[in-house]
Amino acid sequence: MTKSDYASSGVDIDAGNRAVDLMKDAVKSTYTPAVLAGIGSFGGLFDASLLKEMKSPVLVASTDGVGTKVKLASSVGRFRGIGHDIVNHCINDILVQGARPLFFMDYFATSKLNPQQTAEVVTGIAEACRESGVALLGGETAEMPGVYQAGEFDVAGTIVGVLEKDAILPRTDLKAGDVLIGLKSSGPHTNGYSLIRKIFAEADLESVIPELNGSLSDALLASHRSYFPVLHPLLSEIKALAHITGGGFTENIPRILPDNLDAKIQIGTWPVSALWNLIQQGGAVDAAEMYRVFNMGIGMIAIVDKGSASKIQGLIKEPTFVIGELISGSKKVQLI
Repeated sequence: MTKSDYASSGVDIDAGNRAVDLMKDAVKSTYTPAVLAGIGSFGGLFDASLLKEMKSPVLVASTDGVGTKVKLASSVGRFRGIGHDIVNHCINDILVQGARPLFFMDYFATSKLNPQQTAEVVTGIAEACRESGVALLGGETAEMPGVYQAGEFDVAGTIVGVLEKDAILPRTDLKAGDVLIGLKSSGPHTNGYSLIRKIFAEADLESVIPELNGSLSDALLASHRSYFPVLHPLLSEIKALAHITGGGFTENIPRILPDNLDAKIQIGTWPVSALWNLIQQGGAVDAAEMYRVFNMGIGMIAIVDKGSASKIQGLIKEPTFVIGELISGSKKVQLI
């Protein structure tokens, strides 16, 4: 098959090569001396000699996507933030087990390759990797006409990190009376966007909303933040971490609880931004459903000993909130 035949079927190899040219400098900017082969290779090579310096190293891996936030981003032509979303989501997912990220790999698929659009997403991925000291080791860009609708794309990523075996979270000493400290989210992060898009389907996303101090698109497309730089230095003081992603408070917190404990969350112990009120009112969403779908302004929860809570809050250089405690129970969340 000739190049022109393949292009006529909807796959443009030259467009793929242009996308690589546009993103390669951003990707290479994430390389550390541990990267032995990256962009252009069939597989990324990462020097794992650092594991020999550890007592009992454990590798932690996670794969995730950004969901339908990509569709919202595409509707307003903003793509770079999606790259930050996928990296930081994955970093947070392995942080809750105590891991330090080593390298990241991305997957970008679309109906018809737009080199500038693809490069924007991957440049965002590279920026987020660089901010957390993660090597963007490789990835895949796929043009798939007939699988994706015209103009649609999706992005996913895989991260690999490492930690000592005896430092795996959650710890086994969780007990009634332990305190839940909430850290602010930067917005909806990467969850609940199918509902968000439904609620704001007829809204002018670029209109300025005074209570948001900006446009609706600014608030809804704020990048998923990373909690790694804030929390990793404090992991020895933390018993457990819960990343509030899909499933909100109701589904995520029980994932780290033992069978004999509940988490009692006191609603109103942290500020809830106007965005959540707009979402709830615009969609007539029940309050319980809001806490099951969204992070409601709390993107990460740290569980700590009650006697250490004030000290740990003082070490975190941003506002934090004591939002609840562990009580005897059966692995559930009580919102009161």
